[in-house]
Amino acid sequence: MKACAGCRDGAGFATPFSMAFQPIVDLHGGDVFAYEALVRGVDGAGASSILAQVNSQNRYAFDQSCRVKALELAATGLQTSNAKLSINFMPNAVYEPRACIRATLETAERVGFPLDRILFEFTESEQIDTDHLLKILTAYRAMGFKTAIDDFGAGYAGLTLLTRFQPDVVKLDMELVRNIDQNREKRVVLRHTLAMLNEFGILPLCEGVETLQELVVLKDMGVRYIQGYLFARPAFERFEQPDLAAAA
Repeated sequence: MKACAGCRDGAGFATPFSMAFQPIVDLHGGDVFAYEALVRGVDGAGASSILAQVNSQNRYAFDQSCRVKALELAATGLQTSNAKLSINFMPNAVYEPRACIRATLETAERVGFPLDRILFEFTESEQIDTDHLLKILTAYRAMGFKTAIDDFGAGYAGLTLLTRFQPDVVKLDMELVRNIDQNREKRVVLRHTLAMLNEFGILPLCEGVETLQELVVLKDMGVRYIQGYLFARPAFERFEQPDLAAAA
């Protein structure tokens, strides 16, 4: 497969980094649906100092390095689990989907991680060309990967994107979830959003859940997949089991 311009001409990413992993809980099965890989410094520090080093010249190398690091850690940390690995990708760092996926495929084969357990998610916070994004998502689906929109409702694409492509998962922005037990307007918005996603056949996932009161409301509304501090904080280079007592 021929390398694209990003592979040939892009700068490397010089700053070392690692990953933390946060579980996504399946309330119906009482188990972990997936672990999201989150960038961290090599000492476990937050992502901000690493992300500050990303620019238009090195973002391809950074995006590729994130995939490789997440897969390498997951290959040992998830050996006895069926949980998926959720990897954030930067659409603007993907020049040609089938060329830019080479490192992912090679790493997955090298470490023995199944492709059907990889979930690629992107955030709407980065303004991107919708046609280019659709090309990436369509290619990833054809290759057997799962796809997800992160922070849905807080970015650029939103409802317009859903009319053109339906990902496997939509992660609802935490601002919609925060204090939902105390806010009728948020409950109205979430109820109708869930109905829409159900009609599309998309799995809704609520992130940022921190209190039992929020969880009770979400369970009553039929939400199955939950991510948040109520169950577990991100663990540096570890795949910790969440506290499932809250799900009971």
